[in-house]
Amino acid sequence: MSVARENTAAARALIGGLAASGVRHAVVTPGSRSTPLVFALADQCVITPYLVIDERSAGFFALGLARKSGRPVAIACTSGTAVANLFPAVAEANLSRVPIIALTADRPPRLREVGAAQTIDQVHLFGRHVRWSVDLPVPGPGAAAAFQAAGTRAVQASVAGLPGPVQVNVPFDEPLVEPPADHPAPYEPTPGDLPAPQLGVPERLVEYVAERVRAARRPLIIAGPETGGLPAEPLLRLAETLGAPILADPLSGLRAGVPDGAPVLDAFDAWLRSVPSPTPDFVLRFGAAPTSKALNQLLGGWSDAVHVLVDLPGGYREPNGTGSIVLTASPAAAAEALAAVPAQAEAGWRERWLEADRAARAALDAASREPCELFEGRVFTELRDLLPPGATLVAGNSMPVRDLDNFFGLRREPLDIAANRGANGIDGVISSAAGAAAAAVPTAVVVGDVSFLHDLNALWAAREHRLPLLIIVVNNDGGGIFHYLPQAAHTDAFERWFATPPGIEPGRAAALFDLPFCRAESWPAFREAVEGWVRNPGPFVVEVRTDRRANVAMHQRAWTAAARAAAEVVNR
Repeated sequence: MSVARENTAAARALIGGLAASGVRHAVVTPGSRSTPLVFALADQCVITPYLVIDERSAGFFALGLARKSGRPVAIACTSGTAVANLFPAVAEANLSRVPIIALTADRPPRLREVGAAQTIDQVHLFGRHVRWSVDLPVPGPGAAAAFQAAGTRAVQASVAGLPGPVQVNVPFDEPLVEPPADHPAPYEPTPGDLPAPQLGVPERLVEYVAERVRAARRPLIIAGPETGGLPAEPLLRLAETLGAPILADPLSGLRAGVPDGAPVLDAFDAWLRSVPSPTPDFVLRFGAAPTSKALNQLLGGWSDAVHVLVDLPGGYREPNGTGSIVLTASPAAAAEALAAVPAQAEAGWRERWLEADRAARAALDAASREPCELFEGRVFTELRDLLPPGATLVAGNSMPVRDLDNFFGLRREPLDIAANRGANGIDGVISSAAGAAAAAVPTAVVVGDVSFLHDLNALWAAREHRLPLLIIVVNNDGGGIFHYLPQAAHTDAFERWFATPPGIEPGRAAALFDLPFCRAESWPAFREAVEGWVRNPGPFVVEVRTDRRANVAMHQRAWTAAARAAAEVVNR
């Protein structure tokens, strides 16, 4: 068999292994060395391939699609720096526990470290950021079985235990592909089901934790960020059993689609900044560290409480130094096991938290709707009521995710709320949202102007695939979050080196990619733009232009009002 035919057979076997293990989507970036992989994806119809021009954008597109679909997504790229451009998305997927499979084409070993073009040392390039990495042999006689097995193992490694990214490095020799007349006909991989790892509950450890639950009189549940959301029903049942309030991060899955009267707190970041909180004696944590800095500081300060962290095997998301007991189990299994443990909270314990938080929420809603200049936090107050049930809302890092935390609140209708909170970067946010939209779900993403500038290539993917993607750019001409940090006091250097005003016009960027654009200069205009998109979802850029300094003052007024309202309850 010719070299080109061996390449084709091996690449098809690899893709067949992915398809047989449940992969249904892949992202393809342009390049030559990856040609066998590209044809192997293009010549079949089990795995849907999406073309994305830039590897950094493509990596985040794959991450967003994997997070939304709940399945691993493969990404095929050429050799050299193309592979390195996947690194930001791989790092995020590692920390957010999202299964993406990087199929990185390479030169054969004889062309490595000898100065060959477009060749770097990309074997095991991602180091500890991936769950598994393999450098496959150059395709040859009998290689197909090894390539198919690698596809199967890649999927298993990406979803087993602690989900995350993997790398399959695939060297190809030339000629890469047959002439058209000799290229084999399209093929049909056999589709299979995704492996479903079963995680048990360690009975002895559950009983050890149960003893602490029985002794608790002031229990508190922290629902932190979690890819795909935490299981709402088991956590709500657990809260009822314990008599505990749930402090729910906006990325926990417990801020939307929960019933009225659920013991879920959503305004705590605003009032815990300055109001002394009721002190718990037992803290049960699910998910990653909360978005709220105020809550993280309190978690580190509640040193007399018993802290229990529920996490998957190999996971330890505890940056606050609380010396937590780690209960190794899935969130659902742990919640169900502990919900069977009788507990008796102090009378009025949960109600005190809930009343304070509801008073703070009312104050935040009122402050966000004050007639004044466009307030950045109100973007999320409006979206809470405007987005359709089942849509996805993606928040950018820096200020947007914090405004989401403070000003979105709760809503009864289901809504998937997501953000790249693994590594917390401002790059790739729009691309991640585009990947979510590729799952045929209307998706709105809120980013600042600097983050928008980082990810302009995502606009091409939105247009190319006609995605139902609403891109809201909060344009305050710079990095607004730095106004809340100590750097802001250094007035001589602040604007140039920290605020970094880019001076961009989002409308011109939208025009470059032939995307519709609207600058919303009032809240009625904003609502009209979003409602129009809901009726006819497609790629659409909406700019909300704000003043950074004015927004600092508006945030401070809102937080002060929330703290005052909560303090009246706590200090009774």
